Amino acid sequence: MSQTLGELLVLQGLLTQAQFREAQALQRGGTLKLEEAVLRLGFVDEASLYRVIAKSQGLPFVDLSTGKKILQALIERIPAEFAREQQVLPVAERAGKLIIAIDDPLKRIVVDQLAFQVGCEVGSAIAAPGALRAAIATYYGEAAEADVARSMAGGSGAADRAGDEEGDAPIVRLVTRMFNDATTMRASDIHVEPSNTRVRVRFRIDGILRDIADHPPHLAAPLISRLKIMASMDIAEKRKPQDGRIELDLKGRPIDVRCSILPASHGEAIVMRLLDRSSSLVSLKQLGFEGEDYAWFKRLISRPNGIILVTGPTGSGKTTTLYAALGELNRPDVKIITAEDPVEYHITGLNQVQVQSKIGLSFARVLKAMLRAAPNIILVGEIRDLETAEIAVQASLTGHLVFSTLHTNDAPSALTRLIDMGVKPFLVSAAIQGIMAQRLVRKLCAECAATRRISSAEMRALGLDERVHSEALVGVAKGCRACEGTGYRGRLGLFEVLELDENLREMTFRNASLDKLRATALATGRLRPLIADGARKVLERRTTVTEILRVARSAEQVDQGARGATA
Repeated sequence: MSQTLGELLVLQGLLTQAQFREAQALQRGGTLKLEEAVLRLGFVDEASLYRVIAKSQGLPFVDLSTGKKILQALIERIPAEFAREQQVLPVAERAGKLIIAIDDPLKRIVVDQLAFQVGCEVGSAIAAPGALRAAIATYYGEAAEADVARSMAGGSGAADRAGDEEGDAPIVRLVTRMFNDATTMRASDIHVEPSNTRVRVRFRIDGILRDIADHPPHLAAPLISRLKIMASMDIAEKRKPQDGRIELDLKGRPIDVRCSILPASHGEAIVMRLLDRSSSLVSLKQLGFEGEDYAWFKRLISRPNGIILVTGPTGSGKTTTLYAALGELNRPDVKIITAEDPVEYHITGLNQVQVQSKIGLSFARVLKAMLRAAPNIILVGEIRDLETAEIAVQASLTGHLVFSTLHTNDAPSALTRLIDMGVKPFLVSAAIQGIMAQRLVRKLCAECAATRRISSAEMRALGLDERVHSEALVGVAKGCRACEGTGYRGRLGLFEVLELDENLREMTFRNASLDKLRATALATGRLRPLIADGARKVLERRTTVTEILRVARSAEQVDQGARGATA
């Protein structure tokens, strides 16, 4: 098995074991790479560190701090704007192969694209980021304002398609590359965030944000304007939030992009959520439903009426779970109608309605119209207000099975949330059949995952019996080329399931407190908490203890659990 960066640094004497552990502790939140943590702590100089990174990736290292002159003929092979935007620099040519210096192994994707532009084979070499930035400034200087002016002049017509780049303006090519890189790297979101010193571009990959590119600050206005034009937004309005949508065709794959702009102190920040319409729907088992949970959910969704809620924060996969449930129920003898904002996947056999608030077509209005269409099953994308909640409850009590989502932290909170919205407690107790809260955790990379014995503290944090699991092996995220050094690839669902019995219905009817509802549900076995599902998936070595505790428990809860177990 290939060695990790940390192991190589220790092996070569650049880090002690204690320093390695300190760097790991600093990066444990998931926001820093190991190399960033090491540099921040000042343990290794940048050149030595990136020499080891190059070795770990099987790439040559080029030291740009020596002052060795690069031939002007090589510099002219790469457009100045491309070199500045992507932070790449041509350094040599060997046997007709152009060697490009990069500061991140992930930029090999950019180098591959460059081969088409320069018309020859292109290879990569790693350089220290500081030295690379200085060299690019030396050979290419600052970006010319003329480039920006030309980019704004070229942002219409055929350029609105993120397809062919030939002849397009620089800003158009930059946006196209950004979308192409995002789909290649399996990103779910793109964040473009201007500041007074740079325009930062980040991708959310497997739920974790990662820095991808830094652009000069003067590119903020043309970049945001280009995205506004593509999303049919008002480019003159810079003071108010705006929402829009872009439809792309990237290499034959239809991509739907939902855009949201927020005015910030240094300019407008934009978040774009990517949805690949060509990808197939995920089944319940692929989501991570197994064993008792799968049998429970199958039994629940087979009921003729009532409300089934899926709860969780934004981006936790609620809609994907509901689609999977509808996929199980989609038969010729069943009529299913959905109200969605937006319609994410078009499913044969379903009547799907797009909510459009601008023309008054709200969830509540669509839901009222649905009931006149004699459906068996109704999906309401989200219960956002009292009117929608009351109509959903009435629909469930008149013989319809209703699926919907709600933003709450756990399953029992959904009961009190509906009551807080204004729904009568007796209606909530009668209508709700089951509630499922969910989160997404990163899956261990199948190529490089290792194992180790679970510790006592981890068993206490996960609620495991130390007498039963003291010899259990758990997965360790190592990192390799397949997972881009993270140790994780893909995501997996964690599920908390709550089914109401007569006792819980009576407590809901009496408007019992959330704490009492949760305690009773746990005591009677009607609630299987999120951490229990996480513990099972850790023991199956599908994810890590760190991931489960990051998603399913706060540090304070972990500390309380550990103290309670040792008391």
